Amino acid sequence: MKGFILAAGFGTRLKPWTDSHPKALFPVDGKPMLGRVIEKMQAAGIADITVNCHHFADQIIDYIGNHYPEVKVIEEEGEPLETGGALLNARPLLDGDEPILVHNVDILSNADFRELEKVHHEKGGIATLLVSDRDSSRKLIFSPEMRLRGWHSLKDKTYKPADFCPSGDDREYAFSGIYIVAPEIFESMQKNGWKGKFPIMEFFLSTLSFNNIRGYCQCELEVRDIGKSRVS
Repeated sequence: MKGFILAAGFGTRLKPWTDSHPKALFPVDGKPMLGRVIEKMQAAGIADITVNCHHFADQIIDYIGNHYPEVKVIEEEGEPLETGGALLNARPLLDGDEPILVHNVDILSNADFRELEKVHHEKGGIATLLVSDRDSSRKLIFSPEMRLRGWHSLKDKTYKPADFCPSGDDREYAFSGIYIVAPEIFESMQKNGWKGKFPIMEFFLSTLSFNNIRGYCQCELEVRDIGKSRVS
């Protein structure tokens, strides 16, 4: 399994710290978040890791060069490509036969990456999303078999896709920002005209009719978004 860490965001929720630093280097107990995610991946046996960057990219490049020279970096020039565009843009560094673990840099968790990989292989499909039954203003909707059906905003009571019809059998879970994609995802993106800047969730929700996208609810999963908790 390869690893891809999304670290290009502006980190507006972490202002004023991110006025002069990238959110990826926000310290938690004295260690930058990026270092924590890299080391968690490496502890799970993931050696091939790529990080994308944009906001204060030079600081991220220097940090990785000084602490994790084995990790690859891809800089997004111009405007950031969001989560889906970033993954497609990194294809030259991620292509191969291995699945790819994608991880938002601002997430702390006790996620078991190898268990997630096992479920991904057992269930098949183009993506396996790590979810949990916790409070969130937005939820992903799954069938009883944990196949992705839609997205639900609890705040304004809206759904995606636009033609989504709720069912009494639906299961709603909060997304962790951690997921595994099959290498075939790149062909699906390009075949269906996805390019440039786009969120990965928009791709998932727009291709449900022909892409098998599943969820995995890890027992006792704990997730902390540093943009919300402001741990330091």
